[in-house]
Amino acid sequence: MADGATPGSEVVLETTRLLLRPWRVAEAVVQRELWTERDPRVPPHRRIDADGHPTVAELEDSIRTNQLWSIGLLAVERKASRDVIGYCGLVDSGRGSTGEPELAFELLRRVWRQGYATEASLAVLEWARSSGYERLWATVWDWNTASRRVLAKVGFTETERKEVDAAYGTTLFTTRRL
Repeated sequence: MADGATPGSEVVLETTRLLLRPWRVAEAVVQRELWTERDPRVPPHRRIDADGHPTVAELEDSIRTNQLWSIGLLAVERKASRDVIGYCGLVDSGRGSTGEPELAFELLRRVWRQGYATEASLAVLEWARSSGYERLWATVWDWNTASRRVLAKVGFTETERKEVDAAYGTTLFTTRRL
């Protein structure tokens, strides 16, 4: 990716209603809320465990050290109310082809169905295109119809590739040329 998109960089993307920017330590509480809201069908390593991990302090530390943001997983802030409602960005999940990152997004339940995921994703797609990427991937659980709709709206198409997990469902692989 081009300069300005390395971990810890100060990438800021702007849309009509949103700012996508690096996380601030004080916003770890938003990340914790995302963890607590996750569907029970999400595998345990992506949910709060029996001992309450990750804690807000652990999430604060991950923000300080940029552990979670391999390419650019940006906080999504509503410009009008100045509140952070989730994240959207690019991750190097290792599941796609070399040099082709994965689009990732997750928003707090209270802001679902307002077009924010689509708006944020379109900004990230433009950022990826201007940074020299030619194609992106996105994975989604087969049961996650809302995220599947967002991916379709922003031009991703499902591939033949799938990963079946008897306990949690099937992960679908989608792709989009930039």
